Amino acid sequence: MICLIGLLALALSTSSHAAEPPNILFLYSDDQQADTIGAWGNEHIETPSLDRLAAEGFSFRNAYCGGSFSAAVCVASRSMLMTGRHWHQIKDKSNWEGHTTLPEALTGAGYRSHIVGKWHNGSKSLLRSFQSGTSVFLGGMTDHLTVPLNDIRGGKLENGRTAEGFSSTMFADAAIQFVRQEQDKPFFLYVAFTAPHDTRNPPEKYREMYYKKDLPLPENFLPLHPFDNGLLTPYFRDENLAPWPRPKEMIRDQIAEYYGLVTHLDEQVGRVLDALSKSTHADNTIVVFTSDHGLALGRHGLMGKQSLYEHSMRTPLIIKGPGIPAGKSSQAFVYLHDLYPTLLAQAGETSEAVPGVADLSPIWREEKPIVRDTLFMGFQRHIRSVRDQRWKLLLYPQINHTQLFDLKNDPGETTNLAELPEHKETIARLTALIKDWQQELGDDKPLTSETPKPMHYDHTQFKQKRDRWQPDWIYEKYFRDQ
Repeated sequence: MICLIGLLALALSTSSHAAEPPNILFLYSDDQQADTIGAWGNEHIETPSLDRLAAEGFSFRNAYCGGSFSAAVCVASRSMLMTGRHWHQIKDKSNWEGHTTLPEALTGAGYRSHIVGKWHNGSKSLLRSFQSGTSVFLGGMTDHLTVPLNDIRGGKLENGRTAEGFSSTMFADAAIQFVRQEQDKPFFLYVAFTAPHDTRNPPEKYREMYYKKDLPLPENFLPLHPFDNGLLTPYFRDENLAPWPRPKEMIRDQIAEYYGLVTHLDEQVGRVLDALSKSTHADNTIVVFTSDHGLALGRHGLMGKQSLYEHSMRTPLIIKGPGIPAGKSSQAFVYLHDLYPTLLAQAGETSEAVPGVADLSPIWREEKPIVRDTLFMGFQRHIRSVRDQRWKLLLYPQINHTQLFDLKNDPGETTNLAELPEHKETIARLTALIKDWQQELGDDKPLTSETPKPMHYDHTQFKQKRDRWQPDWIYEKYFRDQ
């Protein structure tokens, strides 16, 4: 009888432990291309921590930002993540009034919500989303060595200061401090790094290691973008970070510095993961690593992310934790804002059904291979795009231009097939899909213009301007003619 009672007590204890909601550690990089992980096939970059995370977790190899309503793409991307909606479905794009944010929903489910790092969506949404925070950066970008910071205590921002040290290290320090604490409830720890966003000034060791590698240019490098996509005149700030045409050696050096930022970030991610593995939370924490969007950095003659090309919209996404298979991956199309219902489901909560948004856990549980057949993206009023497993269509309504890419045979989007008559039916089919997506998401922008703007632009009229964020050595190196 005693034995039976003991076994029953053990069973109840085990059941109770298994029923505990998991902690969630959300690691968020800034401007990180999807192809900057060694384990995902990039032989030129060193990312041992992310490689380890991929080996221990589940990789979504076709994760995307849904586009943007803003030239600051991260504002829209983070808005989608935090509200669980495509940007067309967000009523109030400034403060998200009428939408419950992800940390708010988790707080309502009994979680402690804490933020470290970047928040580029205003203090009003920040303070209603998180119960506490350390080393919070409210801006969009800054020199990695002079980040303005605040903490959140008692529902208020306080302790304003300028950081001492490099951004990635400092944010990791704050995250580690939180992870080491005992908690009386499950936590949602949101750690938003500012790397590898420019300024591209990693610690010298990390850029020098890549200068020595003589990195190859991307296969889709161009000195100039072949037409004005509606975003080049006037050009956005990101396009100002190299002159026109783009010099090959300058792009190589900027890629080296960008990779240096990624490798340094990877080292800091590793420190956080090591602290988690040594903590009392190790066995019951879901870890998410992703980024807000990608970056061009010389691809297609562009430097920024204000486009719908793969390099700018695809992001890394790896999820690890209890019940999530290790070392596996999926090619299913997923959005970053799918993480909203996904993480709530892992916390044992249901979320409001939103058209076009899906819980991703059935994919890693092998209950279904995909959650959608196609993927739709939009950039302001300038571009609309849809892709399926093979084809990708981009429409430029302001200039009545069309691009069609065969991603199976041309993943770098180098050859536009839109003018070939044999693809007329494919274009018609994909255009119909764009209209279907528009109707589902409430996007009422036309796909053509009766008075289109010219596609041609004169790059000789572009003048590189000094960018106020850059440290002196970057001014001297990349703004030498100013």
